[in-house]
Amino acid sequence: MSKHHVIIGYMETDKDHIHYMIETEPTMSVSKIVNLIKSYTTYHILERYPDYPGKHFWKEHTFWTDGYFACSAGNVSGEMLRKYIEN
Repeated sequence: MSKHHVIIGYMETDKDHIHYMIETEPTMSVSKIVNLIKSYTTYHILERYPDYPGKHFWKEHTFWTDGYFACSAGNVSGEMLRKYIEN
């Protein structure tokens, strides 16, 4: 996603959600970032595993849910944020 100037500094997954620490330009909206991540990952998952989503998501042609949660980390260091995501 380098052409959009989105840097994923850190990522941690759980069984039903993902935490990202992202850096980007201040002009990019959160909804645009989420849309880029969901589009990019869906494309690559379907390209690499074309049969997998059909077995688990039936007739739906979507891999992600519609919603998301986002928050900013104003006065928190990158290290503190990374530890939060890790735990």
